[in-house]
Amino acid sequence: METYPSLSTERLVLNQPQVKDIPSIVQHVGNPNVSFNLLNVPHPYHELDAVFWINQANQSFKDGSKYVFAIRLKKNLELIGGMGLHVNKKHKRAELGYWLQEESWGQGLTTEAATAVIAFGFETLQLHKVMAIHVTSNPASGRVMQKIGMRKEGELKGHIQKNGVYQDIVQYGVIRPSSSSI
Repeated sequence: METYPSLSTERLVLNQPQVKDIPSIVQHVGNPNVSFNLLNVPHPYHELDAVFWINQANQSFKDGSKYVFAIRLKKNLELIGGMGLHVNKKHKRAELGYWLQEESWGQGLTTEAATAVIAFGFETLQLHKVMAIHVTSNPASGRVMQKIGMRKEGELKGHIQKNGVYQDIVQYGVIRPSSSSI
């Protein structure tokens, strides 16, 4: 794939994160209510963290290891979140990860974005499986996973450490329809 993908839904555009997005990324991911639920995100979150995220998105796209999207409102292209697929090429699977600004929670936007990204993974990348995890203290993320067709595959006790506290995670997954013949 030579051109960075852009996806469109009823209310959203998912496209390449840009340098101009850095202030919004820092503001939204810097919110402790957002960063608390993100496994690999530091708090406090700084401008250099956002620069790293954008650089990683661009480099990972070039080598096909990750596809990272800025989530934008279609009506004004305001950045409200981020979503990506971390691809394991050997096994044709990917891990879905996402964050959304707190002001947009509860509106179905994560579900809408994730539905588009999963379709991209299955149709464009020809993935066999997409999985995702969430900390048990964030059941809303689990509901998103269920709404996009994922099924609970297991719960891992004390699996990750965030801010000095061990947390349980739940793993969900979905296999591409009709992929049993692959």
